[in-house]
Amino acid sequence: MPKMKTKRGAAKRFKATGSGKIRRAKAFTSHILTKKSTKQKRNLRKAGLIADVDVKAVKRMLPYL
Repeated sequence: MPKMKTKRGAAKRFKATGSGKIRRAKAFTSHILTKKSTKQKRNLRKAGLIADVDVKAVKRMLPYL
């Protein structure tokens, strides 16, 4: 059986935490930042976790995660 291919776009977006959960970057950080509060922009810098319903799909895209 050949090795499975990783979806490279997903590999650049998701990383595993030490406990095995999947970390992601927050959206809404790239432009139109003037109308967002400093608190909102600061919280967008922190990593988030993917939703439970998306775990199966992301693990399928990243077989070696």
